[in-house]
Amino acid sequence: MMMPSLLLLGFVTLQRLAELLIARRNTRALMARGAREAGAAHYPVMVALHAAWLGGLWLLALGHQVQVGWLAVFLLLQALRVWVLMTLKGRWTTRVIVLPGEQLVTAGPYRLFRHPNYVIVAGEIAALPLAFGLPLYALLFSILNAAMLWVRIRVENAALSGQ
Repeated sequence: MMMPSLLLLGFVTLQRLAELLIARRNTRALMARGAREAGAAHYPVMVALHAAWLGGLWLLALGHQVQVGWLAVFLLLQALRVWVLMTLKGRWTTRVIVLPGEQLVTAGPYRLFRHPNYVIVAGEIAALPLAFGLPLYALLFSILNAAMLWVRIRVENAALSGQ
């Protein structure tokens, strides 16, 4: 019974680590081209929130049966995540990095939402715990993530508008 939950948590952990490496590479390249970071003060809090979410799942969800419906939702969100990364290419980071003179991306999922990655992350933060039958965990971290996104989106919107 532990194997499906172990595989899923392992997949998500490896995915997040790979994304941090991609983000670091992209951030360095953008900064080398004259980009600037906004909202650096909230970044460690955001990282801690996401690490706590994933770490807590390792503690609470390991060995739980995976609910197929919520797993399907989570996997759909992964496809949308890839769409975001492919659309932004080298501009995708986990930080708020603005490259002066660059136009806002309006292709792909950015035609539908101003911040599609945050919509996806909000869905993931709820869907993965729900896939393990942890509705209160999903609710708690959804509330915490909403508070973080309230800060993050304000910072990002200000940075993108040149304020």
